[in-house]
Amino acid sequence: MDRTGGSGGGSDCRQTEESKPPLGEMSAPEGNKMGAAPCRRALLHGNGMRYKLLQEGDIQVCVIRHPRTFLSKILASKFLRRWEPHHLTLADNSVASATPTGYMENSISYIAIEDVQLLSWENAPKYCLQLTIPGGTILLQAANSYLRDQWFHSLQWKKKIYKYKKVLSNPSRWEVVLKEIRTLVDMALTSPLQDDSIHQAPLEIVSKLFSENNLTAQDHENIIVAIAPLLENHHPPPDLCEFFCKHCRERPRSMVVIEVFTPVVQRILKHNMDFGKCPLLRLFTQEYVLALNELNAGMEVVKKFIHSMHGPTGQCPHPRVLPNLVAVCLAAIYSCYEEFINSRDNSPSLKEIRNGCQQQCDRKPNLPLRLLHTSPDLVSQEAILTESRLKPVIVTSNEIHVEVEYNTTTNQKMTANVGNDSEPNLIDCLMVSPTCSTMSIELSTQADRILSCYVEILKMLSDYDDWRPALASLLQPIPFPKEELKYVIQRFAEDPRQEVHSCLLSVRAGKDGWFQLYSPGGVACDDDGELFASMVHILMGSCYKTKKFLLSLAENKLGPCMLLALRGNQTMIEILCLMLEYNIIDNNDAQLQIISTLESTDMGKRMYEQLCDRQRELKELQRKGGPTRLTLPSKSTDADLARLLSSGSFGNLENLSLAFTNVTSACAEHLIKLPSLKQLNLWSTQFGDAGLRLLSEHLTMLQVLNLCETPVTDAGLLALSSMKSLCSLNMNSTKLSADTYEDLKAKLPNLKEVDVRYTEAW
Repeated sequence: MDRTGGSGGGSDCRQTEESKPPLGEMSAPEGNKMGAAPCRRALLHGNGMRYKLLQEGDIQVCVIRHPRTFLSKILASKFLRRWEPHHLTLADNSVASATPTGYMENSISYIAIEDVQLLSWENAPKYCLQLTIPGGTILLQAANSYLRDQWFHSLQWKKKIYKYKKVLSNPSRWEVVLKEIRTLVDMALTSPLQDDSIHQAPLEIVSKLFSENNLTAQDHENIIVAIAPLLENHHPPPDLCEFFCKHCRERPRSMVVIEVFTPVVQRILKHNMDFGKCPLLRLFTQEYVLALNELNAGMEVVKKFIHSMHGPTGQCPHPRVLPNLVAVCLAAIYSCYEEFINSRDNSPSLKEIRNGCQQQCDRKPNLPLRLLHTSPDLVSQEAILTESRLKPVIVTSNEIHVEVEYNTTTNQKMTANVGNDSEPNLIDCLMVSPTCSTMSIELSTQADRILSCYVEILKMLSDYDDWRPALASLLQPIPFPKEELKYVIQRFAEDPRQEVHSCLLSVRAGKDGWFQLYSPGGVACDDDGELFASMVHILMGSCYKTKKFLLSLAENKLGPCMLLALRGNQTMIEILCLMLEYNIIDNNDAQLQIISTLESTDMGKRMYEQLCDRQRELKELQRKGGPTRLTLPSKSTDADLARLLSSGSFGNLENLSLAFTNVTSACAEHLIKLPSLKQLNLWSTQFGDAGLRLLSEHLTMLQVLNLCETPVTDAGLLALSSMKSLCSLNMNSTKLSADTYEDLKAKLPNLKEVDVRYTEAW
């Protein structure tokens, strides 16, 4: 049944929108006659109906040109002029037809519409809507009452929002502006239209108001408080986010941050699905967290906020909170390092670094020497480091031809990314070695404060048991060497659940994970491998089949395992015993080195003896005089070398590599006890002149000696003139003088290969 109403006969039925009674309070008196009351406003959505905002639609149109005094008579009559079908579009400033002919030849501006009413009368077309314009009336007829009401509320909304845009675009008195904003917010909250644009339109108007006017801080806060009800259930638009960010930066201690922004940020974290569509939402969340950190309680306030996002129960009810928090933290951390890299003078871009085009640092490159003319009885030094290689580069000097090859796994990673146009990965940039991994990264005070805040948040997230599996998965593909993050990795390593500690491994082959970064010699290792050992312990327990995991360790991390076993770590001793028991190691010299490592500690000796009781051939292996080749793990010390060499027989040892260890001249007293030693690699150690003098007195049969990047000087190098058996000598990047070089050439007749690059003799 159509809704009807009445008014005094013959009176003007028009009723301004401001004089309308509240929704649901209007009722129709009984006994009214249509002739006496042709223009009674219908009861508006008393049943709580909700409508979607119409942007366009088909409707019948009739235009009546009349003086305003004859309106009631015309509407009360049983005859109306012809109706025209039109497809109307409700634009931002007018109503227009897709076929601009007839009644709708010209669009109708919302300014020209004086009033919008719902009408019904007896013996007349149903479902009509009246638009009052100067000099006439426009009647719109819908197909049913629901569509009529939908058109009515949509037209009203478009008309009002257009009015507010005009009023607030040129404000004069700010107290009036604030009142208008409150009215606008109330209108949006009480509208029966259920559409995102209903709440976004007022926010966009306020955003434009902020951008076009210089507001005082107090005005800014008052407006934010006024629009707060709209923000409870809707994200702020991008432009408004910028002003919220500015407010957080300039007034972090304002009560608006706690009282208004807190529910807004909570909603963002609970419901946002993709920060990529609106990165300013993420930036606003970052600035809000930093503002909380500026309060007196600092991180305690942030901790309470994180707890409120998780909830009081053991299981967080909002699945989007954790990934959104991690995205916010990682984006903030990335921005700190990105600012540092981009601020360096004459530095390449992130993309150039990733593609392997970074400029040379002041430090001389570490280039291993490969001999072109080796004797049959000599083993080339390239065998020392065979894990990774690039294409050789031929270097020609006046006297000697040598072949140089880069020997860093990082170069391989960088060349693998050549041609990739994707955004550079910060992790790859920070892990470039040997130059960038030793680079001192000094962040600004502000960047360091931001970094500390968000790393602390990641620590908080790792303390929640239900969040830890997802957190480990989110952080797995993007490990970065930050010492404060070690706590998070420890939490992963302590968690017995496989879905957690399996994320310590790399996400794909060739990509380092936490397991690689925290191994001895890794860019993040600062504890002599304790965390690495705990990772191995828990991974050995459940993640992999034992033999598969042992094969992986033997291939990639045998050196770190032996170093930690040499220092008495029980887990690593067990690992080495299992490698021997399962016959993981094929190389005879490597097996002998493992046995010597085990026998260097009481625990290792005991476990090895128990193993030999089960496999007697292992004991026979050790009785043959020890290995012929031995490579000490990187970062080993003099004490590690002494412990290893004192553990068994090394009478057969001919090739010893101490490259990239921390040994000094003090280890020379142990080296001179190796009678069969012919090749010694001291590349990038702290071995000095005192050690060289001792070696020259006892190791007269030494044939190959690598002193590249050691602190030796002429005083020690001159002592080498007594080592007549030397065939190959590498003095690259030492303090060798030209005179000493000439003297050595004259006194060492068997010297065939020598490297003097980056010295005075070059």
